[in-house]
Amino acid sequence: MSSKSVKVGEFYELDAGADLADSAYYNEDLAPTKVADRTWNKTNIAALWVGMAICVPTYTLGGVLTAYFGLSVVEALITILLANVVVLLPLTLNAFPGTKYGVPFPVLLRSSFGVTGSNIPCLIRGLVACGWFGIQTMFGGLAIHLLFSALSDSWASLGSVGEVIGFFIFWALNIFIVIRGSESIKWLETVAAPLLLAVGVGLMVWAGGKVSLTEELSVPANRPEDAGFFGYFFAGLTAMVGFWATLSLNIPDFSRFARSQKDQVIGQIIGLPLTMFFFAALGVVLTAASATLVGETVSDPISLIGKIDSPFWVITSMILIIIATLSTNTAANVVSPTNDFQNIAPKYINNTRGVLLTGLVGILLMGWELLKKMGWVVSDVSVESMYSNWLLGYSSLLGPIAGIMIVDYFLIKRQKLDLVALYAENSQYAGFNKAGFIAFLVPVGLTVISLTFDVLGWFYNYGWFTGAISGALLYYLIAAPGESVASADEAGLATR
Repeated sequence: MSSKSVKVGEFYELDAGADLADSAYYNEDLAPTKVADRTWNKTNIAALWVGMAICVPTYTLGGVLTAYFGLSVVEALITILLANVVVLLPLTLNAFPGTKYGVPFPVLLRSSFGVTGSNIPCLIRGLVACGWFGIQTMFGGLAIHLLFSALSDSWASLGSVGEVIGFFIFWALNIFIVIRGSESIKWLETVAAPLLLAVGVGLMVWAGGKVSLTEELSVPANRPEDAGFFGYFFAGLTAMVGFWATLSLNIPDFSRFARSQKDQVIGQIIGLPLTMFFFAALGVVLTAASATLVGETVSDPISLIGKIDSPFWVITSMILIIIATLSTNTAANVVSPTNDFQNIAPKYINNTRGVLLTGLVGILLMGWELLKKMGWVVSDVSVESMYSNWLLGYSSLLGPIAGIMIVDYFLIKRQKLDLVALYAENSQYAGFNKAGFIAFLVPVGLTVISLTFDVLGWFYNYGWFTGAISGALLYYLIAAPGESVASADEAGLATR
């Protein structure tokens, strides 16, 4: 039996036959989600974003913008809000094909980069996610260590070794949840969202009266007095857009489970911008209040709460922070590389093996930090400085991919994909798509030139925007004359 695309209402699913079962580019985990299994409503999508946005790195964003990008507190908070409104555009647009066709991110990339070529942007996205996975697992391990330390003095005596053990406990929790599949992730995010919002409100109440919001909001910027505002603002905006530039690519990994386009759009609008703004603002307030609260300035919530002189509140707070970090890590940093690694060799790497491979790479990327905590190596490099300094760098790589994906689906393919061909051998998507790689490599090349020769600094400083716009324009100019739209007939379409 040959495979065919089946239209169900406004959506499509794949009726896979023997031809695709034998294809090197197909497995059940990468196959389009059946329409009956697309059950995520707008509440689930909003909860997904609440669960991902409330995490330690979000808490520290205000400090990153004031310390590294020369913005005042008010400017920093406005920048965070605007950045998350901006990033909604690629998020919702790239979510559309996932919802309509049920395909994950790597399979969608086959349309613009080719079946073989899709592995290159996939691995770029996947390795960035593995790096974040390691960082978030480090924070989760610290929370587990502080939780056990509040319960046991003998555990507290382990010191940083306890943090390493906590890292591997938290690592195992992440792996277990994602191996269980999308419904497990949906359940976690839906349960976690109200708890995480309660933590944020509780922390704000705890700090209330101990810091003057008026004084905090009036703190001036630390940039030179004669420096212009907009250069610093757009650099900071680019970095904040870069924070979710990763998910703006692989959002189809989640929107493939949405029950309608309306649900994915409304869910993202409700869940992302205000949650990011609220928790980043909370970080600014609590960091300022920490000197009064615990006698020293502390920039991350785990260490701050760990200093509270109340075992009950420490234990309660650490449990909630573990849930918060778990909900962020599983969705934002494990699902994508799991699918990306499967795309390399679908017949050999299924979902379970992809999850384990993601976990292994995450351990390797954090190996230096783990060795440092064990006292086996000495290094002045911190996890916090690492993630603070790479937001601009990886956004320059991911921006062109986002622009190419949007133009390919909406302008070149006109929202019509050949589902069978995306998985078939020797199809129209086989090999490498020259247009996609030219449109990707030119912006990346300009970024490398700007860094190497100290020219075109603006191209790097505004990397996500310059990359996305130039990549999109180049792809349209190259692909438009030669690309054909997959018709219903070409897709072997059936309806029911």
